[in-house]
Amino acid sequence: MEETPKQHYSEKEKNEVFHGEFLPHISSMYNFGYRLTLDRDDAKDLVQDTYLKAYRFIASFQKGTNAKAWLFRILKNSFINDYRKKTKEPSKVDYQEVETYYNSEEFDRQITPDLRVESLKDMIGDEISNALNSLDVDFRTVIILCDLEGFKYEEMAKILDIPIGTVRSRLHRARNLLKEKLTHYAKSMGYKNV
Repeated sequence: MEETPKQHYSEKEKNEVFHGEFLPHISSMYNFGYRLTLDRDDAKDLVQDTYLKAYRFIASFQKGTNAKAWLFRILKNSFINDYRKKTKEPSKVDYQEVETYYNSEEFDRQITPDLRVESLKDMIGDEISNALNSLDVDFRTVIILCDLEGFKYEEMAKILDIPIGTVRSRLHRARNLLKEKLTHYAKSMGYKNV
């Protein structure tokens, strides 16, 4: 990948670029972050981290280029790095906190959760969103970038740091997977040619 020449911005210019070119994309960034993490708080943290990195490395941004694509790449890389870090470290449990809770008066010993109700609770909702969220993150990402955010193949290749051919094949496969997941739903909604 070619190295982008560093820009020399004054503090005023940095703020102008940040507010003028980066901040207008904050909603799209949050939506992308949420689609990747499937958690509101994690998405907010990811967006915050992305904007901190964007400001910190603003000299790497070429003014007048696609700021949205540049930000999406930072967010995607942050997500992947955080995901790798989380999968390598075991979950941490504060046993003292657990013991305190179970010994407290707040704990109701009569409640036993019905696991069927708990598991079905998360399945109720928007069928399309559920189908998209069930895709592997690589497939979900290309659908979001192309079909929801409107990026071109070249931009997606830069954001994802993969060849254009891989973008095309991954997008084709992702759309087919999504179609498989939604065929029954589409037929139930009256679509015949699915």
